[in-house]
Amino acid sequence: MANLTTKELSALEDLLSMEQLLIKKYKMVASMATDQEIKTKCDQIANKHQEHFNRLMSHLN
Repeated sequence: MANLTTKELSALEDLLSMEQLLIKKYKMVASMATDQEIKTKCDQIANKHQEHFNRLMSHLN
Protein backbone atom coordinates (compact mmCIF):
# COMPACT_ATOMS: atom_id res chain seq x y z
CA MET A 1 0.00 0.00 0.00
CA ALA A 2 1.27 3.47 -0.85
CA ASN A 3 1.57 6.02 1.93
CA LEU A 4 -1.53 8.17 2.21
CA THR A 5 -1.34 11.93 2.44
CA THR A 6 -2.82 13.81 5.36
CA LYS A 7 -5.69 14.92 3.11
CA GLU A 8 -6.38 11.34 1.99
CA LEU A 9 -6.31 10.09 5.59
CA SER A 10 -8.72 12.84 6.61
CA ALA A 11 -11.09 11.94 3.77
CA LEU A 12 -10.86 8.27 4.72
CA GLU A 13 -11.69 9.07 8.35
CA ASP A 14 -14.70 11.11 7.21
CA LEU A 15 -15.93 8.25 5.04
CA LEU A 16 -15.46 5.76 7.87
CA SER A 17 -17.48 7.99 10.21
CA MET A 18 -20.26 8.33 7.66
CA GLU A 19 -20.39 4.59 7.08
CA GLN A 20 -20.54 3.92 10.84
CA LEU A 21 -23.40 6.39 11.19
CA LEU A 22 -25.32 4.77 8.33
CA ILE A 23 -24.80 1.31 9.83
CA LYS A 24 -26.16 2.48 13.18
CA LYS A 25 -29.14 4.27 11.62
CA TYR A 26 -30.22 1.35 9.44
CA LYS A 27 -29.79 -1.14 12.27
CA MET A 28 -31.90 1.10 14.51
CA VAL A 29 -34.65 1.39 11.89
CA ALA A 30 -34.53 -2.37 11.32
CA SER A 31 -34.92 -3.01 15.04
CA MET A 32 -37.94 -0.68 15.21
CA ALA A 33 -39.64 -1.86 12.02
CA THR A 34 -42.76 -3.96 12.36
CA ASP A 35 -42.99 -4.77 8.65
CA GLN A 36 -40.70 -7.75 7.93
CA GLU A 37 -39.93 -6.55 4.41
CA ILE A 38 -38.72 -3.17 5.69
CA LYS A 39 -36.77 -4.85 8.48
CA THR A 40 -35.04 -7.16 6.00
CA LYS A 41 -34.24 -4.34 3.57
CA CYS A 42 -32.78 -2.16 6.34
CA ASP A 43 -30.64 -5.08 7.55
CA GLN A 44 -29.40 -5.60 3.99
CA ILE A 45 -28.52 -1.91 3.65
CA ALA A 46 -26.74 -1.93 7.02
CA ASN A 47 -24.74 -4.97 5.90
CA LYS A 48 -23.77 -3.23 2.65
CA HIS A 49 -22.50 -0.22 4.60
CA GLN A 50 -20.59 -2.58 6.88
CA GLU A 51 -18.90 -3.99 3.78
CA HIS A 52 -18.03 -0.45 2.68
CA PHE A 53 -16.63 0.27 6.15
CA ASN A 54 -14.53 -2.91 6.11
CA ARG A 55 -13.21 -2.12 2.64
CA LEU A 56 -12.22 1.39 3.70
CA MET A 57 -10.54 0.03 6.84
CA SER A 58 -8.47 -2.32 4.70
CA HIS A 59 -6.74 0.75 3.24
CA LEU A 60 -5.44 1.59 6.70
CA ASN A 61 -3.91 -1.83 7.35
